[in-house]
Amino acid sequence: MEIRHLKLIKAIVEEGSITKAIDKLHLTQSALSHQLKEAEYQLGTKIFLRANKKLTLTKAGEKLYQIANEILDKLSEAELQIKQMVFGEFGEIRISTECFSSYHWLPSVIKQFHDLYPNIELKIVTEATHYPLQKLLDNVIDIGIVSDQIKDDKIKYLELFQDEVVMAVSENHPWVNKKYVVAEDFANEHLIIHSLPMETVTIHQMILEPAQVTPKKITPLPLTEASIEMVKADMGVMSMAKWALQPYLKNSSLKAVKIGKNGLKRKHFIAIRNEKEYPDYFNHFIGFLQTEINLQ
Repeated sequence: MEIRHLKLIKAIVEEGSITKAIDKLHLTQSALSHQLKEAEYQLGTKIFLRANKKLTLTKAGEKLYQIANEILDKLSEAELQIKQMVFGEFGEIRISTECFSSYHWLPSVIKQFHDLYPNIELKIVTEATHYPLQKLLDNVIDIGIVSDQIKDDKIKYLELFQDEVVMAVSENHPWVNKKYVVAEDFANEHLIIHSLPMETVTIHQMILEPAQVTPKKITPLPLTEASIEMVKADMGVMSMAKWALQPYLKNSSLKAVKIGKNGLKRKHFIAIRNEKEYPDYFNHFIGFLQTEINLQ
C-alpha cells in the first residue's frame, strides 16, 4: 500500500462519491479506478461495495480507512514540524486597535516582524476599529491595541506604551499663547475628530465629558491630511497623539498645545484572551511589540 492509495480511500469516503473524489485528487476517472483496483489487489480483498450507485466500505475498508486517517494525520503533522524546523513557524495573527491613529505606526512594526518571521501572516482587521475588545471576545481578532480597559476575566492586558495627546492648532489661533488648555476652553471651539462615536474620542472621554463641556461644533473627518489642512486654515482644532502630530509640525503653520497642566497622558495595552493557549510565534509578536514600540 502506498500513501496515494490511503489518500484515495479517504477522499472517496469523505467526499461521498467517486466524481467528487476525482475533483479533489485531480485525477481522471480511469486513473482513480486503476489506483483503487491496485489497492484492492495488494490487499487481496474489496475495499468498497457498490449498491444503488453508492459506494460503502467493507469491513476491511473500514479498518483501512481508520488506519489511513491515523497515518495521514501523523504525516501531515510531521511535514508541518519539518517546515517549521526549516523555514520557521507558520501561522496567522489578526490585530486591530481602538483608534485609527495607531495605524500610523502599526504597519511599519508589522513589516519589521514579517522580515523576521516571513511565514506568520499578520492581518489588520480595520472593521474591528473602535470595538476591539468586543471583537476579541467574539474571536474576530487575536490582539486588540487599546487604552480603554473593561473588567472581564476573559481578557488579559499587557502594558505596551504611554503617549501624550495634544491639541493641533494654527499659528494664528488664540491658544498658541497658552501654556495649556482646559475643558472650558473648548466651549466656543470647532472640534475636528477622526470619527464617531464620541465615546471613543480620547479628548471627550478624559477631558470634556467629565467637565460636562460640549464644543460649539464637532466635525468627524476620517482623513488626517484633510483635518490638518482645516486646522492650518484656522477652521478648527484637533486632538492628536504627540508622536503622530510631530511630522506635521516641521516647517508648518501648525502648533501643538498641551492639554491640562500636567498634559493628557494615556497608556496603551495589548489585549488578548486570558484562557487561550497561544503558539510560540504569538508570544514572539507580543514581545516584539513591547520592545520595538517607543512613541513617547
